[in-house]
Amino acid sequence: MTDSCDILISGGGIAGLTAAAVFGTAGFKVICVDPTPPITERDVDGSDLRTTAFLQPAHGLLEQCGLWARLDAHAAPLQIMRIVDAGGDVPEPRVVRDFNAADISDQPFGWNLPNWLLRREMVARLADLPNVNFRPGTATTSLFTRTAEARVGLSDGSRVRCRLVLAADGRNSPMREAAGISVHTTRYGQKALAFAVTHPIPHDNVSTEIHRSGGPFTLVPLPDWQGQPSSAIVWMERGPKAIDLLNLEPEAFEAAMTERSCGLFGPLNLASRRTIWPIISQSAERLSGERIALMAEAAHVVPPIGAQGLNMSLGDLRCLLDLAQARPEGLGDAQMLDAYHKARHTEVEMRVKGIDLLNRASMIEARPLRGARAMGLSALYSLPPVRKTLMQMGLGVR
Repeated sequence: MTDSCDILISGGGIAGLTAAAVFGTAGFKVICVDPTPPITERDVDGSDLRTTAFLQPAHGLLEQCGLWARLDAHAAPLQIMRIVDAGGDVPEPRVVRDFNAADISDQPFGWNLPNWLLRREMVARLADLPNVNFRPGTATTSLFTRTAEARVGLSDGSRVRCRLVLAADGRNSPMREAAGISVHTTRYGQKALAFAVTHPIPHDNVSTEIHRSGGPFTLVPLPDWQGQPSSAIVWMERGPKAIDLLNLEPEAFEAAMTERSCGLFGPLNLASRRTIWPIISQSAERLSGERIALMAEAAHVVPPIGAQGLNMSLGDLRCLLDLAQARPEGLGDAQMLDAYHKARHTEVEMRVKGIDLLNRASMIEARPLRGARAMGLSALYSLPPVRKTLMQMGLGVR
């Protein structure tokens, strides 16, 4: 059996589902496939307990494709980004610096949402779009391209003919591999623990990133959980230590994370199970090939610092949508895909390198170097033009 569509999206994660909603709302005929059906409940095995912070530039895109109306009520605004250096002899704050969105905008920096909930609402939105066919439980297995079209084999034995293949199928992207596009990967020997907590002291819509060693410990605001203030935590550590933490009994783990948080929110209590993820940087040599565009983790992977990962992905998506709508007759042709690579590749490389440097700084073990890091943070903050530029760059503003 052979189907046809305008765009075949390989990957039904947050980025792939968003792309399906965006292109479907824009009037393109879309088929989106993913080998794993999305888990859309919080407290079941396999649910993704990480959260995604949609930064300001994402808001318009989500509104335009009908997603924001579904997400707004569940989102926690991020008004202040607080950076804390706790790299002294004892785990307590010695430098605290706030970046307030009010300094550059009348809106928050962004809005934080749990990944399992995003999947639930995105799948519901796709069901409302008659020109989008979402096929969970189906994988892409082969890619054959010609200048006029691509043919993609699927795990159910069917084939799809399309004008554009959009690879949003993760860091080990089968479509990227099938297109023969290579990647450069950096491994840090780090892992990230992701989970939710409650705490007695409200977060007041402040996202707090605490630096000591091993990687940042980040608390990102969530809506209240069972009547208590709640945050999502990403705790990055060197691999062996992260595994030791994962295996601690809940009471010992809560004591460890409260200490690592410098007690800024009072005693932290687990409000979900713990999950663990490997930390790498990765970038594709090219963002496009014949009839294929790479986006999201198929194109670039960064450590979870400054909410850059998915927001880089949405930058990819916004660029592809603009090019597709400017020349609908040229969807997926060499002119469009060369323009996409040219528009995104340099910026992606710069952000991957910049976040790599931030991550290496956050991993520092030697105390004198931690002191230099604290001095650098103070120096950056004390220069208003530099501070404003950093905030704008964080939002993806050129």
